[in-house]
Amino acid sequence: MALDGVLKKIDETLPASVDRLMDLLRIPSISTDPAFKGDCDRAADWLVAELTALGFEAAKRPTPGHPMVVARKKGPGKHLLFYGHYDVQPVDPLSLWDRDPFDPELQDGPKGKLIRGRGAADDKGQLMTFIEACRAWKEVNGELPGNLTIFFEGEEESGSPSLIPFMKENAEELTADMALICDTGLFESKTPAIVTMLRGLLGEELTIRASNKDLHSGMYGGAAINPIRVLAKIIAGLHDETGRITVPGFYDGVPELPDEVRAQWQALAFDHAAFLGDVGLSVPAGEQDRTPLEMIWSRPTCEVNGIWGGYTGDGFKTVLPSEAHAKISFRLVGTQDPHKLRESFRAYVRSQLPADCEVEFHGHGASPAGQMAIDDPAFEKARKALGEEWGVPAAYVGCGGSIPIAGYFKTILGMDAMLIGFGKDNDQVHSPNEKYDLESYHKGIRSWARILAALD
Repeated sequence: MALDGVLKKIDETLPASVDRLMDLLRIPSISTDPAFKGDCDRAADWLVAELTALGFEAAKRPTPGHPMVVARKKGPGKHLLFYGHYDVQPVDPLSLWDRDPFDPELQDGPKGKLIRGRGAADDKGQLMTFIEACRAWKEVNGELPGNLTIFFEGEEESGSPSLIPFMKENAEELTADMALICDTGLFESKTPAIVTMLRGLLGEELTIRASNKDLHSGMYGGAAINPIRVLAKIIAGLHDETGRITVPGFYDGVPELPDEVRAQWQALAFDHAAFLGDVGLSVPAGEQDRTPLEMIWSRPTCEVNGIWGGYTGDGFKTVLPSEAHAKISFRLVGTQDPHKLRESFRAYVRSQLPADCEVEFHGHGASPAGQMAIDDPAFEKARKALGEEWGVPAAYVGCGGSIPIAGYFKTILGMDAMLIGFGKDNDQVHSPNEKYDLESYHKGIRSWARILAALD
């Protein structure tokens, strides 16, 4: 192993690496639209060809939806599985793009060059950082690094309907000592980070019904129960005056943040005023005894994502509606049980219903939180390697969002995942004019080379 030579090769061959990424970005692999099914197949074929040429035993594996790509290279040392996804989000509204989303371009940005195109940051540019690190490694050392499995999905942006069945059916093949996931970013666009906490997600949609039809509010107002008023009272009662959530048993399984992690987060000097100021806000609205970083990384939430009922069109209609609706999501942490919480929430709602009202529920997903065992020495080795590449100490961070694949690796395959990515806050993922900084791509490749060397 000659790490210095690998890093030098990465620098020398960066233009060719960018060209290969551009080729992949030109394939419109939009997984949610059936019109692009052939393009998703084509992206999988492209990856199989690249991995095979590098010396992996690679294959496109069919599913009821879009194919998986699985590649293997056996060798000594810790067995690592690298995960990414080759599918991308739809591009609508197309009118807001400055150029064809699938005609990628290397552009001059305000702080250096950037790669513009759909999938540049999410997730084609990220997964290619690992492939290109493996390529440079082989060119210098004559063989691929260590003991590797590559696992690329084609349905991440459309809910991953084939993922769990595929993982269960191929559990023996996919199980490794640790998973590596490249679908995250730098902290505040400058500090390398390893995500060690992921919040889970529970979604609930409810409809409260009262009268058997909409009523005239002059004739029935005051005498007839209004389901919107009932729903509003239930929603208002979900939080107390300090921001704590009132659903019985909600905090079962919510851990306190370890002191060493809290100290590391404080050292990040997170500017919550700027974070909120960017979206026109100023005051943290969560649990008042928690810091803003704790609120978004390590504390559970209950949020109303939509509420409607009655007449909402132009003008005015004095209707007393028969139904009221809401969508409510919960972000979960620690060992909170999403299924237990679902029943607790539903029981809470039913307990608040007055006479003449009934409720109907529709669940939307129930994934637990993920917390990685950072006492595994591999985490500290990777953190040190990242710091050496980026010139600042890497941080263990939380993630306010949910990345279900990390949880599935734990619950289905019994292995922890190390989430390392190089995206920046302004990459505009899922939005028009998505981009990936050339620095992120270049240093991302170098970072994986360093990590592979450290974990060898």
